[in-house]
Amino acid sequence: MDFGRLVTAMVTPFDDNLHIDYGRLEKLVDHLIETGTTAIVVAGTTGESPTLSHDEKLDLFKKVAEFAAGRVKVIAGTGSNDTAASVRLSKEAEQCGIDGLLVVAPYYNRPSQEGLYRHFKEIAEATPLPNMLYNIPGRSSVNIDVETQLRLAEIPNIVAMKEATGDVNQVLKLLANRPENYTVYSGDDKMLLPFLALGGYGIVSVASHVVGLEMKELIEAFLAGEVERATALHNKLLPIFESLFLMPNPAPVKAALNMIGVPVGGVRLPLVEADDKMVGILREMISPHKVK
Repeated sequence: MDFGRLVTAMVTPFDDNLHIDYGRLEKLVDHLIETGTTAIVVAGTTGESPTLSHDEKLDLFKKVAEFAAGRVKVIAGTGSNDTAASVRLSKEAEQCGIDGLLVVAPYYNRPSQEGLYRHFKEIAEATPLPNMLYNIPGRSSVNIDVETQLRLAEIPNIVAMKEATGDVNQVLKLLANRPENYTVYSGDDKMLLPFLALGGYGIVSVASHVVGLEMKELIEAFLAGEVERATALHNKLLPIFESLFLMPNPAPVKAALNMIGVPVGGVRLPLVEADDKMVGILREMISPHKVK
């Protein structure tokens, strides 16, 4: 399964009462596809998965698959720190017409490497869907070691890794030893170009909500051997990549989307919306691109 090189971890649009707004959702899916996204992650961290109910997640999976209508792949965020619950949600997601699963490292309970292996193995074996694992120790408090990833890559439908450790040595070791059919994505927008240079495949992005076409251009330039142009694009986009994480995600990117005429509403507590200072920074960063 090829999810493409520019995967967007999609926000969940809300109305004024913080209920899911399916009209806004359809427009957001169209916006992402029109601006270069090759696959959409639904109900990941950027989609506020911790505050989405089980039924809301299933409704989102169904609706995004319907709205995408085969134009891009749809990846359901089904991972949690409860293996049995993750298996159950993954099986239900399969019935929603989605194309793959994003499975985050179990957070808070901090399993051993053997526990991680068994967790991901059990989820992968529950459905035939391709699995992208998600390694983010900063949120989960546990790292999926390279040796564990290589064991997991032997499972046929574990096909990709969203790597967000920030550990260059781990990335180098993983990319040097991974099997050919195991693709590695950066989970950090500002690391897109370095990842490509090291042999990574692409990005699972937040910034692609607002600068997707520019990110697509960067990737295409690098793949065409136009490294100087790719570097210039990276340098141009870096302030945006950084500004979108000056507050807890996805508050800044939701503010940016509202700013560019793609309404997605606010965020659910315990997150809070971008304040006036944050909005001012975003407007300054994004205005050369597309503020309406």
